[in-house]
Amino acid sequence: MPIAQKRDTVRMPTVIKEWKLSSDFTEEVNLPFDTVFSLSNRFKIADKFSPVNASLGNYGLPFYQLNFFDRITDPDKFLYAYYYPFMFVPEKATFMTTQVPFSELVWSFAGPRETAEQTVRFRHSQNVNRFLNFGVIYDIVYSLGKYNYQRSEDKDFTIFSSYTGDKYKVYFSAGINSIITHENGGLKDSAQLIPSNTRDIQVRLGALDLATSTLKNKNLLLIQRYTIGGTTVSKSDSVPKKRSGFLGLSGTFSHILTIESNKRSYSDQYPSSGFYDTSFISKPVSVDPKSVTFDSLYSRSIENTVRFDFTTNETREFRLGGGIGIRNEIFRYSQIVPTHDTVSVADTSVSNRSSNAVVGKLYNNIGEKFRWIATGELYLTGYRAGDFNLNGEIAKFFDWKKGRASWLITGSLSNRQPSFWYQHWGSDHFEWNTNLNKEFRANVGTSFSYPARKAEIKFNYTIIKNYTDFDLTAHPSQYTGNLSVAGVTVSKDLSIWKLHLAPDVIIQKSSNTNVLDLPLVTVRAAAYIEYFFRFKQTGGRLNTQLGVDVTYNSLYHPYAYMPATGRFYRQDLVTVGDYPFMNVFVNLKVKRTRIFVMFDHINAGIYGNKFNMVPLYPMNIRMLRYGIAWTFYD
Repeated sequence: MPIAQKRDTVRMPTVIKEWKLSSDFTEEVNLPFDTVFSLSNRFKIADKFSPVNASLGNYGLPFYQLNFFDRITDPDKFLYAYYYPFMFVPEKATFMTTQVPFSELVWSFAGPRETAEQTVRFRHSQNVNRFLNFGVIYDIVYSLGKYNYQRSEDKDFTIFSSYTGDKYKVYFSAGINSIITHENGGLKDSAQLIPSNTRDIQVRLGALDLATSTLKNKNLLLIQRYTIGGTTVSKSDSVPKKRSGFLGLSGTFSHILTIESNKRSYSDQYPSSGFYDTSFISKPVSVDPKSVTFDSLYSRSIENTVRFDFTTNETREFRLGGGIGIRNEIFRYSQIVPTHDTVSVADTSVSNRSSNAVVGKLYNNIGEKFRWIATGELYLTGYRAGDFNLNGEIAKFFDWKKGRASWLITGSLSNRQPSFWYQHWGSDHFEWNTNLNKEFRANVGTSFSYPARKAEIKFNYTIIKNYTDFDLTAHPSQYTGNLSVAGVTVSKDLSIWKLHLAPDVIIQKSSNTNVLDLPLVTVRAAAYIEYFFRFKQTGGRLNTQLGVDVTYNSLYHPYAYMPATGRFYRQDLVTVGDYPFMNVFVNLKVKRTRIFVMFDHINAGIYGNKFNMVPLYPMNIRMLRYGIAWTFYD
């Protein structure tokens, strides 16, 4: 048999490449293909973004990260900052290249039918040819909740496509995020947690209110890149050659378009129930029995960036590159506001804003084991004139026996206008018009990562002037002094024989706990036994894990939650923490199928009833959860 025919009978391995784009949308950043079995019981998307979160008890409701350095601070993400990990937005877009169609289905279910929680994720991607790929992802979180009127319904959808030719590249994604939150205002009395039937516990926004918050987000990302010059290999010569490009430079022209719209509404059928002490729009029931609350906020942004990124000869050991561009931003804000007029109690306010910024990047690669990069943006005119954001990173890589390790040093400076919604707000129960100073932040950090040993340590330190949040009355507040925060994060998988201990430890401290209180210690740790079964007669293999997952944080004053605004705000009356949440789990993997069975919060009631992360919003009590993930790419 000829050699060529022999090669045709060899089955080549399936190639699947997954990547995202850098923060400035100019480079592809490879992502590890996620079929990880270890601790597959940690299925929640929110926990993959940050290991420990403070929520309203039911999955899919608003939450914030206990790790201060994981929190969402971008002013343009104000309306969905507490849902961000669930959502598909332009900077989170991922792309794939596959030799064969790829599909994945992940499903989980928990609790009895009347209080059930269910999550579904469907993902599919396939190539039309070696350059063109299409894909889709659909995520659903639907949870009725253990307590009254706290249902969550999150539906997040995205389609994505990429064309990656030698010279011309296109990246496209579009997302639709629909999130419905039923607001119960928290429990009337935490002492009622003692009964096992959670449906008997009274809440502060009940059946008459039918209070609901709705968030609708639509977005689009379109990037076109054309490369001139570069390194090529001729048919007659295997030696790479540098070709001259524009003005003697080799590089890429890019046009980046992002469009995003957000609409948040809050409705309450009985605003005079006594939960709120003010009503600017709705009338008392004695005057108008049909008076209701319907608050609405809307924002739309259109951003266009044109830039040129260049590099020196990529075949050299010393490579220098950079880029420069301009960006135009157009924003539109509208909201229903009280008029304080007896004839017309509400009106619609519309504001248009625009800004122009210059953006840039400079980087240097020395060999394959050292690089540095600096990026920045400066707003020259418009609404954000004077805002700037500078970021830098130095990276050193080490090739050790078990694999590559990396050491990063990072730093950033930013001076930003607080969100429009911090300064202008109109609704039935809240109204403000404030002039806030720009918030200045200086950050430094370093991290060391050794993936082969599943070890990572991070240190972060920040100084903030004009720290902006919500005060004890749930209104915007700005601390004009200097606030500093330091944090250390350590994660390591320790193993002896079949025994594993995988902790994530966060230690952080704020210089002013009256303005920003943080738990000194936060821990999420899994202890488990892992065993690999081999079945000789059938050739089958079964990987198993049996263990316990514990989450704990020390005492601190957490944020309280205000349903009408959908914001977390400071409070100084209640401390939470010093309580372990324990889950017992079994994980199984057969080929490309992963299964888990888990008892959530198995210790509920053993250490008392103070198992809340946010005041008056207890976490779910004990329940059985199970899930399965199928992956197909044959």
